[in-house]
Parts: sequence; C-alpha cells; structure tokens
Amino acid sequence: MIREANPVIQDCDTSLWDMPSNVYTHGHHESVLRSHRWRTAENSAAYLLPVLRPGQHLLDVGAGPGTITADLAGRVGRVTALEATDAALDVTRAGAGHVATVDFVVGDVHDLPFPDDSFDVVHAHQVLQHVADPVLALREMARVCRPGGFVAARDSDYAAFTWFPRIPALDDWMSLYQRMARANGGEPDAGRRLLSWARAAGLSGVTATSSTWCFANDEDRAWWGGMWADRVRSSAMAAQALDSGVPEAELERLADGWRAWTAAEDGWLSILHGEILVAITS
Repeated sequence: MIREANPVIQDCDTSLWDMPSNVYTHGHHESVLRSHRWRTAENSAAYLLPVLRPGQHLLDVGAGPGTITADLAGRVGRVTALEATDAALDVTRAGAGHVATVDFVVGDVHDLPFPDDSFDVVHAHQVLQHVADPVLALREMARVCRPGGFVAARDSDYAAFTWFPRIPALDDWMSLYQRMARANGGEPDAGRRLLSWARAAGLSGVTATSSTWCFANDEDRAWWGGMWADRVRSSAMAAQALDSGVPEAELERLADGWRAWTAAEDGWLSILHGEILVAITS
C-alpha cells in the first residue's frame, strides 16, 4: 500500500528547505543529551576497539557529551576532544572533564586546527551526517592521521530505521526529520554513503561494515520512545519545525505516535549504522 504524504507537513514553508545552512538539527536540548549520554565505546564504536592500543593519541571529532570520549581515553594514551563551538565543548567537558588524559579543542572538521600526521586514530561518531561536506571532512581527518593509523566513522541511516507496529505518525516523523536535516545541509541517510564518501575523498584501505541498535523490551521502549516524544516537541528540531510552519498540534501528534509505540507490548525498533575503518598508509 502506498501512503499519502501528510498534508500538514507537505504544506509547510518550503523556503527553509531551499537554503542549506549546515545547522546541527538536533541541538543540545536535555532530551537530545539524554540520548547521547547513553552512548559508550562498546555500543557505538565496537568496530574500532580492536585497533586501539595503549599510548595512541586519538582525535574524537564531534565529541558531544563525552561518554564515548571518556571510554576511548581508557583504551589509548591521550584523547583530544573536538567540538564546533565553545558551548558544545562545554557539554563535552561536563561529561569527560574528569579524565586527565582528555584535551578539549574548538574547531571545524572541514579545516582541522592540527598539523599533518598529528594523531594515531581519528574518530567521528554520528558527525558526517550533519556536516556540509563529508568528503572534505574525511580528507581532513585523514590528513591529521599518521601513517599506520586509522580513520573511523560511524553514522546512522534514517531511511533504514525500521519498527513495529506500523504507526502512521512515525512515518510522518521520519518524513519531517529527513526534510529538516537536509534543509540544514546534512544527509540523514549517511550510513549507506560512508564508503562512497571515503572513496570520493581518495582514501584506500577502507573496511566498510554495519551494526545496529535495537530497542525491544519495556525499559528500552520507554527510554527511546519517551526521549523522542520529548525531542519532537521541545528540541531544536521542534523549533525549526514550528518556524517552517508545522503546527504545534502536529508535533504533539507525532509525539503521541512515539508514546503509542512505547506502549505497544510487541513494539520493536532497529537502527542501522554504516561504519568505515580506514587504514592510513601514507
């Protein structure tokens, strides 16, 4: 069956979608940080862990709330956490500032503020889907990585999200998120594109893999569904939707869709992630 597009979302102000500005779609609302603070090296960077060694210097691009950063610091010698703004870096400090081997730097992944060959590992989790030029970002990540080191990136792929039961409001949530992310200059289906972006960046020695998050028990559904019910009404995404002409009642309907999924005893959701691990040889 082919579903009709939701007219409330389709009829919103399209001028917002016409001018990509590379804005971080999620923002830093508590509901967003609640999600990001759940992330660990084990559940978000397992593909990278086998190549980590004591004594390595790792650059964590887009370190967010610092939970992955702190975990990685326990496996290498030193980590430099990079964020795009002072405000974002303050969030990282709050999560990883207790780790003595973590440094904090503000910088742009398109023009990293480091000399060539500065790091043994350069890592980015859920970053390339938000940047204006992921190919340039990967070139920069490779530039600052020493020969013998590794560049690693992992990104979700929104179009590959799948869930049960089928709830029309969640289909409309997906449509709205895709539109807003692309209006902001990002690519929400980044996971499937990582390999092609790495090749476009001129990188060789690329190993491409995938992994998933799955939320299927009562506790996981309550956490994930409740988090998105809050995000769709209160985060930067909500403000952007309202500015584009989406009625507040429509956002509440989408939040109700997440609540309905949370309440479903057989509710299940899986999120596909693409991953690349690039061995730098020169």
